[in-house]
Amino acid sequence: MKAGVLLSGSGVMDGSEIQEAVLTLLHLDMTGAETICLAPNDRQTRVVDHVSNAVSKNSERNILIESARIARGDIRDIASVSADQLDVLVLPGGFGAAVNLCSFADDGPACIVRPDVERLILDMVGTKKPVGALCIAPALLARVLGGKGLKVKLTIGNDPATAKAIHQMGAIHVNCPVREAVIDREHRVVTAPAYMLAQSIREVDQSVQALVDGLMTLR
Repeated sequence: MKAGVLLSGSGVMDGSEIQEAVLTLLHLDMTGAETICLAPNDRQTRVVDHVSNAVSKNSERNILIESARIARGDIRDIASVSADQLDVLVLPGGFGAAVNLCSFADDGPACIVRPDVERLILDMVGTKKPVGALCIAPALLARVLGGKGLKVKLTIGNDPATAKAIHQMGAIHVNCPVREAVIDREHRVVTAPAYMLAQSIREVDQSVQALVDGLMTLR
């Protein structure tokens, strides 16, 4: 099995949430899957100092180059990856999913998704291949799939404002505890809250395991 892991940078405030990303790679590897990291080769929309949480006004970073830090350099440009090269696709969370892969953090339900990201997600879903998303990344799936009229069931945990935005984008939000995942068998989509609810890395680990276990039931 070849499992794509779509990264959005390196660091919770402006890229992929590193613990979620690494635990995703670990749990996929434990299933025997070959993991393939991928990311857009483009400039980040912002760079954040992770000590002060302040935006660095004069800094620029590349999403692919920063994501390569998590992937130990073994990463591919999403533009070179197609659904027929993957069996599963997983999107870890982190604000990068909401600012680099789409504009949900700034624009809410009216957000725009990067065309290369939208293409891969739609191709995966269109060929009945499982897609998973953690933390805030399900909001991106809501925009892509809800925008095509697919009433996909998703979770980001239980945050009312984000759940409302997911409904506005045409998806169905389901409240979910941190240790569980929501499985939409019709659309072959699995989502879990991770750091939207988790209070420790142990709880994130449980959330990621629930997501990967759910994906395996769809294989």
